[in-house]
Amino acid sequence: MLLLICQLKHTPLQASCRFCVVMGKLQSKLKHSTYKYSRPDGIIEERIQTKAFQEYSPAHVDAVSVIAALNSDLCVSGGKDKTVVAYNWKTGKVVKRFKGHEREITKVACMPQSDQFFSASRDRRVLMWDLHDSSQPRQQLSGHAMVVTGLAVSPDTSQLCTGSRDNTLLLWDVGTGRCVERACVSRNLVTHMCWVPREPYILQSSEDKTIRLWDSRGLQVAHMFPTKQHIQTYCEVSMDGHKCISCSNGFGGEGCEATLWDLRQTRNRICEYKGHFQTVASCVFLPRTLALVPVIATSSHDSKVKLWNQDTGACLFTLSLDGSGPLTSLAVGDPISLLCASFNRGIHLLRMDHSRGLELKEVAAF
Repeated sequence: MLLLICQLKHTPLQASCRFCVVMGKLQSKLKHSTYKYSRPDGIIEERIQTKAFQEYSPAHVDAVSVIAALNSDLCVSGGKDKTVVAYNWKTGKVVKRFKGHEREITKVACMPQSDQFFSASRDRRVLMWDLHDSSQPRQQLSGHAMVVTGLAVSPDTSQLCTGSRDNTLLLWDVGTGRCVERACVSRNLVTHMCWVPREPYILQSSEDKTIRLWDSRGLQVAHMFPTKQHIQTYCEVSMDGHKCISCSNGFGGEGCEATLWDLRQTRNRICEYKGHFQTVASCVFLPRTLALVPVIATSSHDSKVKLWNQDTGACLFTLSLDGSGPLTSLAVGDPISLLCASFNRGIHLLRMDHSRGLELKEVAAF
């Protein structure tokens, strides 16, 4: 860590000193983060990353709740400022801001191979946006009695499934904006939803500690995975549709895990990933690039992002984003880039490096 000292020996730096002001600005641009690296011999090393990195124009003026990749250059995010932002994370520029919600944004979901996307909010509405259209929503979907906490777009983009803390799931025709199916399960407070690729099934996590697999043809529960001991906060399906992962809330290391499930015939629990000390808010399957093993990433309220060996459950790398507060959401930007939303420091651009084994470094923030 570089220690900046005023030429007049002011410690700490003084606001009335011009040199101190310059030093303070320089210091603010030097960020540090700690991380743990698993060496090939099994020894865990703790290292400190201290370097200047890109500070882009902020996407939001308050906590960021959710982020999703729209394409290989753009991401879409939402937060407490009630705004949805399309951002070019490669150039560090805001592409467009979308305003229409009256309360915090809770979820965003992008339509595959399209410039259209949906946002959900505590105002109980879902809005549909087009990147190249006006800043006004193309559609407004209203039907839930409480905050909307789940969005899942069908692979052919013809349907949208929404979920809420009101225990209901609604299935919408995207073309007409009409609700075509409704299902209600007692105590099923939805926390997240995603559509299984190339299948008519929707995966859904819940505060009742379960993961449900819904058949969109009639919106019926097709399978319920074994109940966990803690609230399931998030779920994700692998690109091949064979596996899914969910994560748990918790504190002090109790709960705070991610779980890998088989989506095929057995539908058994395959592996667990334990090491976070607070609620795990997001989990994603990483693209198979230079890594020799399949990798899963998790982000937590403990301000840490962890990389895991999908097959063994071993933690490969831990990056601590100091000062960021709870990390709320992860999205894969490209085969070597991760986007991570946070409460205190906006969105972090993280890059995987394989030069000394698998590492994760922060390269920009916005």
